[in-house]
Amino acid sequence: MKTYRQLFIALLASFALMGCKEKEVKAPEPIGPLPLPQQVEWQKMERYAFVHFGLNTFNDREWGYGEDKDLSSFNPTKLDCEQWVKTFVEAGMKGVIITAKHHDGFCLWPTQLTEYSIRNTPYKNGKGDVVGELAAACKKYGLKFGVYLSPWDRNHAQYGLQEYVDYYYKELRELLTNYGDIFEVWLDGANGGDGYYGGARETRKIDRRTYYNYPKIHEIVKELQPKAIIFSDGGPGCRWVGNERGFANATNWSFLRGKDVYPGYPNGFELTSGHEDGDTWIPAECDVSIRPGWFYHESQDDKVKTVDQLTDLYYRSVGHNANMLLNFPVDKDGLVHPIDSTNAVEFYKNIQSQLKTNILERVIPKVSNTRGGAYKAKALTDGDYDTYWATDDNVTSATLTFTLPELSKINRLMLQEYIPLGQRVKSFTVTYFDHGKWLPVKLKEETTTIGFKRLLRFQTIETDQIRIEINDARGCICLNNIEAFYAGETTDISFEEKLEDIQSLPFTVMGTDENEAAKATDKNISTVCFVKGDKVVLDLGEEKTIRSLIYLPNQGVDYKGVITHYELAVGSSPDNMSKVVAKGEFANIKNNPILQTVYFSPTKVRYIQLKAIKQVKKGDEIGFAEIGIQ
Repeated sequence: MKTYRQLFIALLASFALMGCKEKEVKAPEPIGPLPLPQQVEWQKMERYAFVHFGLNTFNDREWGYGEDKDLSSFNPTKLDCEQWVKTFVEAGMKGVIITAKHHDGFCLWPTQLTEYSIRNTPYKNGKGDVVGELAAACKKYGLKFGVYLSPWDRNHAQYGLQEYVDYYYKELRELLTNYGDIFEVWLDGANGGDGYYGGARETRKIDRRTYYNYPKIHEIVKELQPKAIIFSDGGPGCRWVGNERGFANATNWSFLRGKDVYPGYPNGFELTSGHEDGDTWIPAECDVSIRPGWFYHESQDDKVKTVDQLTDLYYRSVGHNANMLLNFPVDKDGLVHPIDSTNAVEFYKNIQSQLKTNILERVIPKVSNTRGGAYKAKALTDGDYDTYWATDDNVTSATLTFTLPELSKINRLMLQEYIPLGQRVKSFTVTYFDHGKWLPVKLKEETTTIGFKRLLRFQTIETDQIRIEINDARGCICLNNIEAFYAGETTDISFEEKLEDIQSLPFTVMGTDENEAAKATDKNISTVCFVKGDKVVLDLGEEKTIRSLIYLPNQGVDYKGVITHYELAVGSSPDNMSKVVAKGEFANIKNNPILQTVYFSPTKVRYIQLKAIKQVKKGDEIGFAEIGIQ
């Protein structure tokens, strides 16, 4: 039995423990729009693969017309989806999305809904199923699996009618029912235009907002794959970033005005930054191909993006509060090309190397304001995603100062907001202490939004103190992670893609003055030669044998003078251009304005005429950043 003295000591001890117990502090209130749990998990994936593969691969096309009656060309002799997946795993990818059906309507699974499918090809004697093979490989190696199902179908005879929409719903149900868990359903914004359409060979226009009844599509996805993220220009799971070059703007909100944006939204440039006044959480996904084109072309084997280019895009996608979707054009053998796989793996190793050692690990900063309780500054460097530092209610600015144990080199900084409670930060600055003064780090982009992840690259500093000032926010500040690194002296900072060296026969651009014409051959992608009217004639000076024309469109976001459908004619004089040597479409040129090459039978002529049958934006002139004749 305890004595009174023992009871008294025990009582004092209990009072002491009560005094040491942390006062309970209320968590910050969420500030909308807010992400769904699956959107948070999707953002954590950061990087995953895209695969474009189909009839286009074997026909050397970007956009098929849907007219191929003979499907015998589709016969990959070495197709190995496990080779794809092992490549993606080695490259640090977390998932893969396959073009189960592109705009040409050809289906990579043996559907009974159309004859235009893999079951009518020589591949595995019609018993093949590329979608199923890839789904199985993903399951085996632990990758998440997603599908791209183009709403546009240039083969289907009933496209434009309700019957096609019903057919599309059936396709979607097959894909979402028969291949296990789907992490993302990709709905392309390219909808309606010219096509084969069962032999009609015509242009069919649709109301992109209403024709497909997207709410119905969303219902089907939610019913069959409730955790799947739906991609389109306007989400609702994630959004197109407004370009196919793989980057988001430094200012990037995870919000959109949800009722305004839809697949095929005409103001795509807005999507690169999102809408600060948006009412729906729809984060950005940066899609980009490792090659200039999305489908495999042997002529692009020497144009695969380098490790530096891919690294730069990583910082401008994942580092700008977006996810990176990197496309691999599987080749005619049915394999990821060795150049592509090598560069992708080395790119991943490069990122790992640059962000290997966190200089701020377990360093607790001094902060100008803290909410206290579970929301103290130590949460910023404890390595736990779900712990975070927060300021008091209504405190929308604060200073965080990290003091290091010794002078350290730094040229990378990572910041993360705790997005389950919303995206808040509107502006911040970074400074470092040097010889008694606080100096700004030298950046080439604005420090505005943070979101899920913001990565900064800057000139190397050497310091023992670094300070982050949050200047403005939409509410009290909630940051869950800050890290700093020395990446070495790298070559990927502010990398700009250079125009390929176009080798061309000499010629004169007719119909414009000398200064304007010079812009067509100055090897400068930022200058554009404009010619009045819908055609331009190039004069070779004398008869020469030519076999191709090279055209680089205006690279600006205004699409001025960009040709989508063309006709090439040649002749012995500018007034006699009667022989048409080629005509067709520069597929996907609006979103992917890459260098175009039009080949034709070798022809001996002096004059060649490029005529715009159709432009991205109808106008009274055509333009080209670069043009050449070979």
